[in-house]
Amino acid sequence: MHRLGLAARTATLTGREAGSEETVVHGVAAVCDPLGALYLPDAGVLVVSDLHLEKGAAFARRGMMLPPYDTIATLNILAAVIARYDPRTVISLGDNFHDRKGSAHLPDDLRSLIGAMARGRDWIWINGNHDPDGTTDLPGTSVDELLYGGLVFRHEPSLTVGKGEVAGHLHPSATVRRREKYVRRPCFATDGLRLLMPAFGVLAGGLDLNHKAMHGLFDRQALVAHLLGHDRIYSVRYANLLG
Repeated sequence: MHRLGLAARTATLTGREAGSEETVVHGVAAVCDPLGALYLPDAGVLVVSDLHLEKGAAFARRGMMLPPYDTIATLNILAAVIARYDPRTVISLGDNFHDRKGSAHLPDDLRSLIGAMARGRDWIWINGNHDPDGTTDLPGTSVDELLYGGLVFRHEPSLTVGKGEVAGHLHPSATVRRREKYVRRPCFATDGLRLLMPAFGVLAGGLDLNHKAMHGLFDRQALVAHLLGHDRIYSVRYANLLG
């Protein structure tokens, strides 16, 4: 939830003043924002992944009661990063909602908030494993994957076609040692050919880059983790991470 405070503190800032870090994915310039979004300045595209909207509501439907504030918190952070970059296009990389019922049951005030963010721009919902049927009564287009601006955007990373891929699903995170403490943070993970996005949803967890699900996805000699710190992005080479 620290990102809500960071969003408020950096609302009028851009670039390194906002704590962002630049990277390149398959020849395409990109900006890793500490709020958890990726911005492609040449194309005017903002990318987020794994919003898991209405996760609290999904758990409630199964009898597990969580505070029902995750969706509004996630959308407020999304609104802040959209205001920062004013993108022409927003791409959300799947698991936009936590289950198949999420978008259909979305309260009207939250539906209106998404509508306001989408007004005047293209909005692409990539289908995920949690929400394979797309969205209900929301602006934008739902697709399984998208080839755009020299990159391919999909939910689950491919083990066979990784060049130019921007994907989510695995919620990458990494651990570093700082001031005699071990700190584990969500991260953007890239070896320059593909990039995995951190989960944007405030209730989403993380999977360490050393997990077996990550094996074979990266050239680990070139792999860099861009960690979402409390104030900015911290970029750490894979060799310097803690396993």
